[in-house]
Amino acid sequence: MGFTLDQRLTNSSHPVVCIDDIQIRLADDSRYVWLLLVPEIDGAEELHDLSEDLRGQLLDLATQLGGWMKSAFTADKINIAALGNLVPQLHLHVVARRRGDAAWPGPIWGHGDPVPLTETERQRLINAVAEFLQQRNR
Repeated sequence: MGFTLDQRLTNSSHPVVCIDDIQIRLADDSRYVWLLLVPEIDGAEELHDLSEDLRGQLLDLATQLGGWMKSAFTADKINIAALGNLVPQLHLHVVARRRGDAAWPGPIWGHGDPVPLTETERQRLINAVAEFLQQRNR
């Protein structure tokens, strides 16, 4: 059986790129710079469902993206989380938080309704993430 992305993740985010069987997606919420990292492993719901190598790659990627996001978007804090209460398919959230953002200092989940990205903003963010990842692989 092949990998299928949960429809809720498909509906709420945009693809950026796939690296080493990890999809990187941009959440469709202009209130935050918010990435989702989804390992393309059918049935994976928890970090311990991944091989040690893939788990390490996923966490390294989240850490590198978080460091870049903190600088690139002048974030005050980077939130990295794997919740899965509503969408059990394993995915990591990497969110650049700023003092005074829509949910600060509380968690972003369940705080108001998402504000969709404009097409221009979506493309700008996708291009920025893709450029960072290209430079990272050089």
